[in-house]
Amino acid sequence: MDGARKSVLVVDDDAGLVQVIALTLRSEGFEVFTARDGVQGYIRYLRSPTDWVVTDIQMPKLDGLGMMRCIRAINTNVRILYMSGAVDQFRAGLESEAAQFGASVLPKPFSRNDLICVLTGDCELGRGTGYIANNMNKNRGCRHGL
Repeated sequence: MDGARKSVLVVDDDAGLVQVIALTLRSEGFEVFTARDGVQGYIRYLRSPTDWVVTDIQMPKLDGLGMMRCIRAINTNVRILYMSGAVDQFRAGLESEAAQFGASVLPKPFSRNDLICVLTGDCELGRGTGYIANNMNKNRGCRHGL
């Protein structure tokens, strides 16, 4: 990772997944903060604004899309990576997020390589299992429009 150390807030109600993502990102040099739901994520962001927010969509108390509306009231430039096992269910909202804010989406399950690819922009076609970038393209292979 070039330049200054980047910071990431990871928000998901699956504690095990949060722990794995946090360990992965720390091993890549990111400063990582975590939260277990959208309300905690918003509060954590207020205390420690980050370069990136990596969040699940379906969570108790406040979902990922709602949390990001709150965060964007403070910082419209925060980078966002949504992760979800229900991408099709939230397609309209995610397409809007991609068009308006350049959001990226990783369908669950995803690989470590795809996660790092999105956050660093260091992508090689065919690496990992694939993700949906700004245009919500379903093609496989790590591609980005960030």
